[in-house]
Amino acid sequence: MYQTIDIDHIIHLYRTYAHDLDRVREKQRKLLGPPTSLKAQLDDIEAEITYLLLRDTRPETVVEIGTFHGWSTTWILQALQDNDTGHLYSYDIVDHVVRNVPERLSTGRWTFTQGDARENLEKIPDTADFLFIDAAHSASFARWYIGEVFPRMRPGIPVCVHDVFHGSRPLPFTEGAVVLRWLADRENACFTASLARAPQIHERLNDVKRTLAVGHPLRDSRDNPMIFFALR
Repeated sequence: MYQTIDIDHIIHLYRTYAHDLDRVREKQRKLLGPPTSLKAQLDDIEAEITYLLLRDTRPETVVEIGTFHGWSTTWILQALQDNDTGHLYSYDIVDHVVRNVPERLSTGRWTFTQGDARENLEKIPDTADFLFIDAAHSASFARWYIGEVFPRMRPGIPVCVHDVFHGSRPLPFTEGAVVLRWLADRENACFTASLARAPQIHERLNDVKRTLAVGHPLRDSRDNPMIFFALR
C-alpha cells in the first residue's frame, strides 16, 4: 500500500508539522554559516518536502545516494532525530559530507560509505523505507538504479530524485528523461514543486508557507527540480 504524494497531501504535512519545520529551518540556517563549509544543493521547498515526508512515514531505514556537502543529509537526519527513530545510509564518491554533519545529528543514526554506489550495491540495505537520489544525473546512472536498486526495495516506499525539472521538461538522454519514461510506462505519477514545470503548485506552496510563517528563504534558488513518487 502506498500513500499518494500530491499537493493536498503535501499541504496537509506542512500544516501538521509547521512548528517542527520552523524550528528545523532555523537549525539548517545556522549550518549554512561558518565554521562549516556546507554548500546547499536542495532548494527550500524540496528540502522541506523531504523532511515532511520523512516525518510522516517514519522510516526505519533511509538510503541516500549522493551527499556532496551534506545539505540533504542534514535535512534527513533532522527528520530522523525528530522522529526519534530511523537510520540513514549514505553513499558518495567524495567525503565532504563527513566534516559538515554535526555529531549531534549523526551519532547512532548515520552510516556513510565512500565510493561509487554502483560498486557498493551489496552495502545498500534492501530493507529501505525511503530512498533519496541525488548523484550522477546521466541516463546510464538512472538505468542502473532503476534496474539494480529499485527491484531490491519494498513497493510503496517514497522516492526522491533531484535535478529532474530545471526546465519544463528534462533534456533528452538525461537521468530525468529516463526516470520519467520509466514512471510513465508504469502509469505512476510523480509530484514536483518545480517552478519551471509546475509554477501553480510552486506558488500555492509558497502561499501556504507564508500563512504558516515559514516563508522566509534559507537560500536564493527557487528551482526546486526534485520529483517525488511512491515506488511501484
